This record gives sequence, C-alpha cells and structure tokens, in this order.
Amino acid sequence: MQIIDGKKISAEIKNELRVQIEELKKQGKNVPGLAAILVGDNPASHIYLTSKSKSCQEIGMRSVVETLSSNISQNELLDIIKKYNEDDNYHGILVQLPLPKHIDEDKIIEAISPEKDVDGFHPVNVGNLVIGKDTLVSCTPAGIQELLKRYNIETQGKQVVVVGRSNIVGKPIANLLLQKNKFANSVVTICHSAAKDLSVFTQQADILIAAIGKAEMIKADMVKEGVVVIDVGINRIEDPTSTKGYKIVGDVAFEEVSKKCSFITPVPGGVGPMTIAMLLSNTFKAYKLFGG
Repeated sequence: MQIIDGKKISAEIKNELRVQIEELKKQGKNVPGLAAILVGDNPASHIYLTSKSKSCQEIGMRSVVETLSSNISQNELLDIIKKYNEDDNYHGILVQLPLPKHIDEDKIIEAISPEKDVDGFHPVNVGNLVIGKDTLVSCTPAGIQELLKRYNIETQGKQVVVVGRSNIVGKPIANLLLQKNKFANSVVTICHSAAKDLSVFTQQADILIAAIGKAEMIKADMVKEGVVVIDVGINRIEDPTSTKGYKIVGDVAFEEVSKKCSFITPVPGGVGPMTIAMLLSNTFKAYKLFGG
C-alpha cells in the first residue's frame, strides 16, 4: 500500500508555477492575478481565503481579497464582479460559497466571465467539460486527476466508482475521467445515498472516489483487494483523546480500508492540499489562454 501524498504534489505544483512566474517577471511581463470575494464574516471561509492569498504571494502571483458585508445587495456584488471581469490585472475570480440567503448563487456564478471562472462552476465551463473541450475544471476534481497522473496510476479502461453526485466533486470528476484522454478514458459509475446497497458498486471499483460527506462510511468489506482509493471527505468527529476534542477523518475508514489498497489518500493531507494548488494552476491557465 502506498500513501498518495497531496501535500508533496501540491508543493511541486506551486514550485513549478513559481518558476514560470519568475520567468514572466524577468521578461517584464504582467503576472497572473487572482481576485477572491468573501461575503460575510464566516471564520472558516476567511481562513480559507487567507490561505489562498498567502499561496499566491508565495509563488509571485498577484492577489486581492475583497471582504464584503453580509448585507451587501446582490446588485452591489454583481457590480464588484463586473469590475474584476474588466480588470486585465486579474485573470481569475472566485466568490466564496455559500452566500447569504438573499443572494442568488446561480446568478453570481453566471456573472463571472467564463474565462476567469477559476472555480470551474460557470455553466459554460461545465458544458465544455461534458463535451470534452479544454476548459477550466473545478479545482478538487482537477486535483484528483493530477494525483492519479503524478503517481502514474493507470486509468484507461479501469472501473472508476464515484460515491457522491455533487456539482463540486462527484459530477465533474465523473465527466473528467470519462473523456478519451490520457489519465482518463475510464469506465465510470456514479452511485449515491439512494442506492439500496452501495457495496454492490464499490466492490467493483479499480479506483474508488469517495465524496459523499459521511464520516468513515466506506468500510473494508466494501472494496476489493488492490483498489486505489481517493478520499475527498473532510468530516469532524468527536475524539476525547485529542486536546481539541475532535479529529478530522474522511469518508473512508482509513485504518481498515488501507490494508486492501494499492494506493490511498490520507485525510488530512491527501486531496485537500490539491484544491488550492489547482486554483493557482487554473489562474495561471486562464492567464496563458486569455490574458497573458
């Protein structure tokens, strides 16, 4: 069994981007820029965006974080997005979700230029992914594929089972691995909580992607020997032995499932670090395609 080290791969990606951005600076060219917008004062979201901004600074990428009042109007938020759509110094725009209830998330996502939609949520980018065009792909699925690629895990013709059908992970990773491309071209099954017996599907998996949001739901008897497990879940459960009183676990019961795996991602330290790395990569890609 080999651990898939997301921290290591994330650091590699950031370093590769840093080298490319340093070269742009040497040539006197503009550098990629990321604008992040936070509505309200959710502490977790604030920490997350601060981490994104710090990562930008580390690799030499321009960044700005707009922290807005939770009672901002929808039209005011749309005006701010329009400002960054028109600003050539910023090639990526993300609006941290969820938004306050009085704001229509769909309208906000659709207001971001598809060319700057580094979260990969805009219907244009989602549609391009489905039909197999090169596009900006949602960061977590893109990170999953990058892990498979960098660990040279064969995907062609393999049975990939995705547990979960969210628009952020389940659906896009299924579409990504369906494509007739290298590190894709898989036979993909999506299953979810409506299945009477998930193990009927999960036991068939050569590659199992767990993104259902239920702590340690995937047990050892649900997978076959030699499976590759990608655990996207981040769940907080009580742990009296911890000074914090809790611990973070995935959707997979790591201790028992890992004994049957050829490869497995840990939680934390697996898929999680890849999300920010791919956000930076998407911003650089948007810069090269549309703004460089």
